[in-house]
Amino acid sequence: MIARPPALALLALCMLTYPVGAGTYESWPVLPPDFPSTGGGDIMIRNYRPIVIGGICATPFTATEPNGTIHRNVVEFEAVPVAGGVLCRNGRWRAENGQASGTTPLQVFIKNGIVRGTVPPDAK
Repeated sequence: MIARPPALALLALCMLTYPVGAGTYESWPVLPPDFPSTGGGDIMIRNYRPIVIGGICATPFTATEPNGTIHRNVVEFEAVPVAGGVLCRNGRWRAENGQASGTTPLQVFIKNGIVRGTVPPDAK
């Protein structure tokens, strides 16, 4: 397991932009479950579907390298009730095999089953 691809995978979420008037979470772009990483290396993020479980938002996901190597990861965020939904912030990810871990600047907003995400501009 190489530590670099999962880190790039999560940093790739920087492809999402922080909209003007970001206090309106529902203006954030919908976060797709599968998307190409812009963090380099042609990494593909798959099955990114955060859900709220108690005081956390969490999801397993994979980061797939161009050669087919799949890195299985889990991300957990602090879940905070806001604006009629849940803001997922202060995310921490880890490889399922325990060989890599880190943080993510991504923030997720979940309301009525719709998952939206953004990376604050000061986190880029």
